[in-house]
Amino acid sequence: MISVIIPFYNEKNNLPILLDQLKIVLSEINKDSEIILVDDGSTDGYRLSVVGYQERNRFDIRLIKHRKRFGKGRALQTGLEHAGGEIIVFMDADLQDDPRDLKYFLAKIDQGYDFINGARKNRQDNSQIKLYSKIANWFLRTVMHSPYTDINCGYKVFRKEVLGESVLYANNFRFFPLAASYRGFRVGEVAVNNRERRSGRSKFGRSKLMIGIFDTLTAYFIFRFSEAPLHFFGPIGGLLFVIGLLITGYLIIERLFFRMLLYRRPILQIGVLLIIVGIQIIMTGMIGELIVYLNKRKS
Repeated sequence: MISVIIPFYNEKNNLPILLDQLKIVLSEINKDSEIILVDDGSTDGYRLSVVGYQERNRFDIRLIKHRKRFGKGRALQTGLEHAGGEIIVFMDADLQDDPRDLKYFLAKIDQGYDFINGARKNRQDNSQIKLYSKIANWFLRTVMHSPYTDINCGYKVFRKEVLGESVLYANNFRFFPLAASYRGFRVGEVAVNNRERRSGRSKFGRSKLMIGIFDTLTAYFIFRFSEAPLHFFGPIGGLLFVIGLLITGYLIIERLFFRMLLYRRPILQIGVLLIIVGIQIIMTGMIGELIVYLNKRKS
């Protein structure tokens, strides 16, 4: 069974068109399927058109509504909680994802892949979004060894078993493909047709750009150091400690052998501060190691 999860916010004019296109594609695929629409607090009065579509069609179309806007990550999580299929499809509601590409995803799944990510060709987004996406993908490929060329594409298909070894929360859904790769699942990518938005406004803005930067740094820490936090905190704290030690050592030599008055050397305070901060950062890593050890011991 295939579960198509579509989170949306104020996509009144796009939803009926998308559902019509999905109906045709799912009929051609000829497998049991369900469509799960997750309304993330929309205010545009879309409900009548969707309810009418449910009544006119035999497809299993479920509508789940959030009381207010929680974000795409929460909407996807809500959809997953109600999904009954062995194959899960993530798709955006703005019509930029082409339902006709679904057969290419499923062909890859049939070949034995566990997770297939979409890679947009001829992107129709504005230059700001394209620039952000290029920088993010470069960082992920270079620093985090991502096997994907377009991890930010919302079009994804995967086996439900992938969820068993991945933790989804807040905005980390963006790095779900990376988690699948790190966990040893067989991952791949297919080129998808990226279409222009017909109606409505993009939800991307400057605030989301900053959030995306912080989310990327968070993902880097979690995927690289979640089981060995001292490997992250240790070198940073150690470097600061050594610099502080060298500064104070140099000042001690000046005081003992050259009789320099230390109250005239404010760098002494910097040296002592670096030593203290370095020790604190190292101890933070050790506490993190202890937490990881205790959690592993309980499990």
